[in-house]
Amino acid sequence: MATRDSFDFSYALRVRYSEIDAQGVVFNAHYLTYFDTALNEYMRHLDIDYQGMVEKLGVDFHLVKSTVEYLGPIHFDELIDIALRPVRIGRSSITWELAIFRSGESECLTRGEVVWVCAEVGRHQSHPIPAEFVDLLPAI
Repeated sequence: MATRDSFDFSYALRVRYSEIDAQGVVFNAHYLTYFDTALNEYMRHLDIDYQGMVEKLGVDFHLVKSTVEYLGPIHFDELIDIALRPVRIGRSSITWELAIFRSGESECLTRGEVVWVCAEVGRHQSHPIPAEFVDLLPAI
């Protein structure tokens, strides 16, 4: 089970009305958007110029797997923290662990996994992750 203290980074977000479904909770498809937003903010937090890397090195990451486990409801106007960390860095892939908590609370409401595979721009074949990118990530 993901615990808040196992993450060094989180991104705060307030749930908007447009993200709520007829049951009064966040619609399931929005969780992947939350994960993607947090991953982008994590790159910014680490001072990684992701678009610059794509242009300079000619590589990009493709999403090859994403999972979401819904553990508790999240409602309109709640302030949530989307936490993440890299849990595996392979030759050409990175696995991210993500978890969502209400602001100031420790109960995990949602947890997930995202797997990226590095590929040359324009090709759909795996490529080694550039060392200069890996060097910017925290040690696992």
